[in-house]
Amino acid sequence: MGKIFDVNPEKLSFLLESIHNREVALPDFQRDFVWDARATEELIESICQNYPAGSLLRIENAKEFYFEPREFAGAPVLGPHKPSYLILDGQQRLTSLYQALYGAGEHRYFIDLSGLVKNDDLEDYVFYLGRKEAAKRYGKIEQQAHDMVFPFELLFGSTGGFEEWLDSILEICGTEANKQKSIKKDMRDVYRKWVEPLVLYEFPMVTLGENTTGAAVCTIFETLNRTGVKLSVFDLLAARFWTKDVKLRDLWEKVQQECDHIADFDIDPYYMIQSVALFAANAAPSCKRKDVLELTVDQIKKGWDSVVTGLSATLEILAHDCGVLVPQWIPYNTIIIPMAAALATAMNAKGPNVAAIRNKLKRWFWCSVFMQTYEKSPNSQAVKDYIELKEWFVGGQEPETVRKFSFNPNTLREITPRQRAIYRGIMILVLRNGARDFHKADPITAKMIKDYNIDDHHIFPKGYLEDVGVQVKGVLMDCVLNRTLIDRETNNNIRKKAPSIYLDEIAKKIGDSKLTSLLGSHFLPGEPSGPLRQDKFDVFLDMRQQAIWQTIQEVTK
Repeated sequence: MGKIFDVNPEKLSFLLESIHNREVALPDFQRDFVWDARATEELIESICQNYPAGSLLRIENAKEFYFEPREFAGAPVLGPHKPSYLILDGQQRLTSLYQALYGAGEHRYFIDLSGLVKNDDLEDYVFYLGRKEAAKRYGKIEQQAHDMVFPFELLFGSTGGFEEWLDSILEICGTEANKQKSIKKDMRDVYRKWVEPLVLYEFPMVTLGENTTGAAVCTIFETLNRTGVKLSVFDLLAARFWTKDVKLRDLWEKVQQECDHIADFDIDPYYMIQSVALFAANAAPSCKRKDVLELTVDQIKKGWDSVVTGLSATLEILAHDCGVLVPQWIPYNTIIIPMAAALATAMNAKGPNVAAIRNKLKRWFWCSVFMQTYEKSPNSQAVKDYIELKEWFVGGQEPETVRKFSFNPNTLREITPRQRAIYRGIMILVLRNGARDFHKADPITAKMIKDYNIDDHHIFPKGYLEDVGVQVKGVLMDCVLNRTLIDRETNNNIRKKAPSIYLDEIAKKIGDSKLTSLLGSHFLPGEPSGPLRQDKFDVFLDMRQQAIWQTIQEVTK
């Protein structure tokens, strides 16, 4: 049998352009795009550092081909256009890179060039934002110039690319010639070191000829799906330590069997390893990927049990004291890394010190959530917080996040589910307040959230507000002040009803006093004469904002 494939490199820029021009597509049997924004950020960082990102597999799209093509997620619709190639392996990588570098999808990706002038740690200066938040913060060239933040979508998705962007930045800066020359040199140096690798990057491409049989394609694809699973840092360490008689996977399985909170929250074992890296550091603590990969057997042995105890205690505090009953409401997954490591240092605390440390950790947690400190550079923030928490626990000064805490309550009118940290922070404040469910008026538990499909929904239904012609500016209709945790059955019953109607229906079943108490547990004005039950939307927003703001002040002081 003759050779059915050849291997050649293809430039990333050409591949993305081909996707955009509908010359490269997917076979219709491919699963949907599933990568999250963080995975895309990690891929960009890897390519910027010229690390290999695997090979790709494509097949020529013959005239009488047996697969129906479809476009990549976010790319122009194929319509009647016939692509030249179909990607069999590499969909997730190419889709994530296309969306990031062509400005498609729900997130936008940036690189902080000014930060990289002074620091070589790329992980801290590549970041992403939700589409709307990105437009708000960096949608204008003036905003980009102020922070020297370059949007990756300008690299390939615009005609001028980096040089045109830099010319615009220099024009805005308007500094004297020498200063402008210095900025230009710095920006170009950073571009050549960190951004140009993206422009020049090539993927090894395996191409199957158009005469490849369907049976051969299916066999190849099934083999790839069995063996082509991406290796994580945890996988790599588990393989490395296996020969040194440290069975990392066995250790993790034991933790999940013995620690209910860790199993219930489905914690990524990489977070556990990052906490160990902080706790057991031989020198300056770090939880960045490159440093985690350099962990030794002695560090694992030194830190594992202590960090397991710290992680379990962290999740217990979040669940019992902070309202984080289920993993979906953790404001930041990465926030548990310094918490677990810091608590691991305090396991010998006795008596009142235990309560004091617990209260300090809770206060820091709420300050971090509402200051959104883990939006950028989470690994660097985790190191900083670990050091400061550890010192605070033994009588040192308050962490900077606590000392400098500030929050504008009017921000609550702009917070929607897309602003994950603060939005989730409000929802767990509601749960912490002993929120009762609208189904039975019982205190909400983790089991009830699952059994009754309790999720965040509108209080004043959008349909109702639209039907009665209430003029709502901006995102007020969807903001966190107009949302709370409601079970699916109740929400289905609410539909487009006025609050006065659906709440009176509930009152007839459980009584006015119970309804008032139920609503109060959600920071909602529950009195029959109050704005919620009188359908006064503006007054309701004011009252709920004040109630939530008062609680934010309590938990951060």
